[in-house]
Amino acid sequence: MSSEEFVKSIMSCDKKIFLKDLRTRPRFKEPESDIEILADFTEYNPIHKGHLHCLLEAKKIVPNGLFVAIVPGPFERSGRGIPYIMTRQARAEAAIAVGADVVVEGPPMGVMGSGQYSLCLARMFQALDTDYIPRGYKVEPDFQILLEKIRKGVGVAPKPYRMVDMETGEVLLKGKLNEDNYVIVSFSKSLTKIDFDFKDKFIFIPRLEGVSGTIIRESVVSGVLESAKDMLPEETIKILKNEMENGRAPLNMVRDVNSIIRTANNSSVPDFKSFSVIDERTIENMIQKRPFSSIKEIESCIARGFSRHHRQRVLSSLEVCVDRDDLSRYIDNYPSTIRILNYKNKEVLREFKKRIVHRRLEICQ
Repeated sequence: MSSEEFVKSIMSCDKKIFLKDLRTRPRFKEPESDIEILADFTEYNPIHKGHLHCLLEAKKIVPNGLFVAIVPGPFERSGRGIPYIMTRQARAEAAIAVGADVVVEGPPMGVMGSGQYSLCLARMFQALDTDYIPRGYKVEPDFQILLEKIRKGVGVAPKPYRMVDMETGEVLLKGKLNEDNYVIVSFSKSLTKIDFDFKDKFIFIPRLEGVSGTIIRESVVSGVLESAKDMLPEETIKILKNEMENGRAPLNMVRDVNSIIRTANNSSVPDFKSFSVIDERTIENMIQKRPFSSIKEIESCIARGFSRHHRQRVLSSLEVCVDRDDLSRYIDNYPSTIRILNYKNKEVLREFKKRIVHRRLEICQ
């Protein structure tokens, strides 16, 4: 099976999962265990020593808790709209190998807006009845005032070039934030919107310096993992090599090209408008300039968006063809099912099931 055929099979399977979740209603019961849950959300693309540092530091603070990693799920597309280096199953395997207790499937990151994704994550943390939220951040003097607000359970709303206290409306900080720090602020806003009490739940851990996701991804694409060996745990390198040997990595340059071109050539205006992320200017351009024979031709039609990742997000939307209304219902219903991608051992799984008995669980095979 070629890499493109492999990706196409993932897309087809994930579309069925997405539609199933859309129709499934959540369930609620009282937990049967008081074990504490530490939940972290990250792409693990792949898991590097910065991720591991955050995990280990959090477990030092809550040594008897269950560390639950939330790894983005269906359609295997990142927040940048780009395919992941390896599947979520492989990323989950690596997370368990370095010390996570349970890995659950997160929302389909690449086919929704960043605010929608953040809202789904907030609902997942609520569904997990999370006790602690470990989060790496970049140390910046002006950022401390925001951390203190969030520690106290106060939501901070990111606005254009300013950060606002959601209780008082006070402008706490002007200017832009580092990406890691922006994610924390945005997440506090989503948690506030769903009325999740996060007072004293965050464990803020200074980010480990000297780890570059760009260098790691370049080393994977080139097949020379040695150039990033100081940034990656041995377990990650072992799993990456196995995935590469079996033709399942790297996937970050692989798309279902034929489906994207077919969708761009054959969709009506109402079809285009029903897809997530795609804007009207892009639709006009594609209608005028088709038929297409390459991805590059389609890319040239994509209007400039508010995000530098807009172009890749649009390609993912054309690839997956998720209806906007379906996506809205999916978000409202999220998570109808908590899917366990991997776990440390059967004892950990039993404890997790007792703790999360109030939600429908499913173990991915």
